[in-house]
Parts: sequence; structure tokens; C-alpha cells
Amino acid sequence: MSIVTLLPFIVLIGAMFLMTRSAKKKQQAAAQMRDEMQPGTGVRTIGGMYATVKEIGDETVLLEVAPGVHAVYAKNAIGAVLEDSEYNRIVHGDDPESDTDTVVPDDASSLTETADVEAEDAAPKADLTKKADAAEAGTEGQKDGKADGETDAK
Repeated sequence: MSIVTLLPFIVLIGAMFLMTRSAKKKQQAAAQMRDEMQPGTGVRTIGGMYATVKEIGDETVLLEVAPGVHAVYAKNAIGAVLEDSEYNRIVHGDDPESDTDTVVPDDASSLTETADVEAEDAAPKADLTKKADAAEAGTEGQKDGKADGETDAK
């Protein structure tokens, strides 16, 4: 056998090795993340539910979904362990980044004033009609004494 006939098999085996290796790394990272969970941390399940970890068992996790509402989930159902700031931002709506207050006008005058200023600053609109062609067509129709669409037939 020559190397040319073996090349597709070698490429296929190499691709399979790379795919299984990356999947294995993802599984190890997910397992490490689940092992680092502590009671009191916020998590997101693979179903998209946000909850707080109350107790951690060997294969299960007790989550507090709402105040006083607890549910038991498998550890594999935890999709992500969230930082406290991110969990509070998502669940409670806390946004520490927006400390600045937004100024809201009590009337709409500020909205129209900026539109007027922008309209004045804008370049004049170009006239796209062909005035020279229209003038020539008008004089051309006058040469025969007939307007557009008129014929000699009676």
C-alpha cells in the first residue's frame, strides 16, 4: 500500500482524536466548575433557571429557587456557576455599573430642538430632476406643433 491510499484514514483518525480531546477538556472544565460550588453561590441550570446553592451532596445539589422554595437537582444539571455580581444583576436587577442618573426632560422641547439643529446643519438636498432634458423635450414637442402622444391620424 502506498501513503496516498492511507492518507484519508490518517486524516480521519487525527480529526477524531482532536474532537474527542476537545470534548474531554470541556467535560473536565465543567466537572471542575461543579466541584468548586459552595453553598450560597448563584448558579444557572442547563434549563436556564437561576438559583442559589443551599446544600451540596455527592451527586445532587439542593437549590433555593425562590425564598423558601427548594428543589433537588443533579450536579450535572448545573450549567454555570455565577459570580455574585453577575447573579445579582440578572436575578435582582442590580446594576452597579449605572451609578449615573439619567436626566429625563419634563417636556418634549429638548427632543425637537436637537432635531431642528440637526436639520440646519445637514447639507441641502440635491435636485435629481433633469431640467435640461425636460426643457429640450418641451421645445422638441413644440417644433411639430404637437404635444406628446398626439398623432396626424384623424
